[in-house]
Amino acid sequence: MSRCTVCSLGADHPGVVLDDQQVCNLCNLDFAEDLLVNYHYTSEVFAEFQQAPPAAGEFDCLFMYSGGKDSTYMLDKFVGEYGKRVLAYTFDVPFESVHAAQNIALAQQKIPATYLLDADDDNIKLMMREVFNRPAPTKPGRYLDEKLPCVSCRTFFVLRAILTAHERRIPYIALCADPQQILTMESNVREVVRGFYNTFGERLTGTLFGERLEDLLFEDDDDLPKIVFPFIAMRNEYDPDRIVEELRAKGLYDSSPLETHCTLFPLLNYYSFKNWDCMFYKLNAASHVRAVRRNGDQARNTFSIKFPRTLDLAGVEERLGGVVMAIAAGEGSREEHERTLVDLFQHMDASEDAARFVARSFLDMRSVADDLGIRLG
Repeated sequence: MSRCTVCSLGADHPGVVLDDQQVCNLCNLDFAEDLLVNYHYTSEVFAEFQQAPPAAGEFDCLFMYSGGKDSTYMLDKFVGEYGKRVLAYTFDVPFESVHAAQNIALAQQKIPATYLLDADDDNIKLMMREVFNRPAPTKPGRYLDEKLPCVSCRTFFVLRAILTAHERRIPYIALCADPQQILTMESNVREVVRGFYNTFGERLTGTLFGERLEDLLFEDDDDLPKIVFPFIAMRNEYDPDRIVEELRAKGLYDSSPLETHCTLFPLLNYYSFKNWDCMFYKLNAASHVRAVRRNGDQARNTFSIKFPRTLDLAGVEERLGGVVMAIAAGEGSREEHERTLVDLFQHMDASEDAARFVARSFLDMRSVADDLGIRLG
């Protein structure tokens, strides 16, 4: 398979096209115009939010709080530095790991915000079954097709947050996507709703949300909340290592960034390998390789997970794909799979404890799939 000579993305990766020099469209900055438009808009909305007087209601913003390092860091900043009246909204995803709950408990003790826990286990599981059990997608596919389950899950609880903010007349919603995620996130509330209808159709959307989403489509613009992306607006200041260091110094973070807070992470990799022959974080890793090639010894992070500068991306992907598909098929030894996974994640700079934590989540992939009604193979 042909690969980009800069970042190693394969020619059959969704949305990727190689030119005559075997350089992909991402490395050629074919997305630059869209990025600049999005950066300009998100920077404007964030500046507007920072300067806005206190809202007429009880809260200045609904803050989407997951318990991860990015949202914990920015929640502390919103309350302590910006002085905003914050409703910290957490959607209780049934796939969340114990580490997320521990970090949320730490924040509740130390950050004086109002905390709201929302849940809808049956409907989000129904949607995820729909995504994973669909027939194999048509290739070559579109940009981010390999991340469809993750994007769908996130959009589900973003829509729940939008509905909550709209009902409570909260003017802003803060969403702590890291700077690389600008191409995966829609910043207009009405377009978020339209995108969900396009992906799942009227029948399933109606089952999941009733008529509430349709009401948003016909609401006046001034009565819809605006989505704020603080990390994207502050992209030049984004440094995951510094964020973790500051949070740990304040006693607000007690896990590793590699210890993903989603127990579906192994299934997300299974979906990517099965349908697109790539690992779930391939775009993130390729972005790292691209940055290293272009910036030499200068450190530059634009994403939540930091990869080693000498990462053998193709080698890691090949080994990870082999073990993921073997686990999905129920083949091989659990002990051997664990050794392979721990070694892989340690090569990605995880500590032994973090590597073992993630490895064991992969070993439990079949039981998680059975619980959700997801068909493997």
